[in-house]
Amino acid sequence: MTEPGDAGRVLTSRTSSSVTAWIAPLLVAVLAVGVNRAAPLASPLLVALVIGVIVANTSLGTGELLRGHASATKLLLRLGVALLGLRLPLGDILDLGLAGLVVVLVTAGVTFAATCLIGDRMGVDRGLVTLIAAGFSICGAAAIAAVEGGIRRRTEDVALAIAMVTLFGSAMIVVVPLVARAIGLTDQQTGVWAGASIHEVAQVIAAASTAGAAAVAVATTIKLGRVAMLAPAYVAARRRDPHDTADGPSVPFLPWFVIAFLVAASVRTTGILPAWTLDGANVATNLLLAAAMFGLGLGMQLKVIFPVPPRVVGLAACSTVVASSVSLAMTCVLF
Repeated sequence: MTEPGDAGRVLTSRTSSSVTAWIAPLLVAVLAVGVNRAAPLASPLLVALVIGVIVANTSLGTGELLRGHASATKLLLRLGVALLGLRLPLGDILDLGLAGLVVVLVTAGVTFAATCLIGDRMGVDRGLVTLIAAGFSICGAAAIAAVEGGIRRRTEDVALAIAMVTLFGSAMIVVVPLVARAIGLTDQQTGVWAGASIHEVAQVIAAASTAGAAAVAVATTIKLGRVAMLAPAYVAARRRDPHDTADGPSVPFLPWFVIAFLVAASVRTTGILPAWTLDGANVATNLLLAAAMFGLGLGMQLKVIFPVPPRVVGLAACSTVVASSVSLAMTCVLF
């Protein structure tokens, strides 16, 4: 029989565990954002994920501080995705004109579909294929994080997909400017191609900056257009596997955080929010997503992930080729 004192200690322990499950990820997120400020190409999401993986694969992973992180991770992730919508002034995306919208829609759609088709033919795990398709066609780690809870996938698939996005996206920072100069693209065309083909926002800016400030502005806007495809990508990912998912069989077709993402984008488009609010929301988004990535990293065991299967690397390479070639062709024809 449990004594009253024992029950109190259990309750206190659970409350403490619940609180610390939030503290550790948020502290790591602050550190990751700080690293990003010092080294802009170091995505805070990737930094936090790497820290989580390191902790999970050392004695630190057994600490009391990290217990009960799964539910906190899930909520942090969904809040981060919801706030991501405040980065999307849909009016700016519409200002791209028909040509810009066509480049965004065709590149994202073809890349997602082709990656799924190629990955399935190669025999790569279906959940991992979907994650790579979302990350490479939309917005890298943020898209992977948004989709992962709505599909059936293995724990290590998230880390593998993010690793591939980081590796190939970083390579494109070098490849895009070199090819653009070699084939004589204009600054505008370079910006459009960079925004439509490279995965992370920081990577896009780094590649486009070689062509000047105007190219960076165009590239960033095109990239935002791809981020706006996050909701359709989630729907497409769910349709690939409509059965039980990572979050269970009762996940709605459009979960609350995707709806909140769309609402946030609509609010941003109205222009009613002051600049300081948007700046604060941007910081909060980075912190929430980085904190969630730390939590996801805690579930990764390196002995399961490495060595990376050659088929996974091959799929990531194929997806990169599809995204870059389709967007380049569209850019040359329409701009």
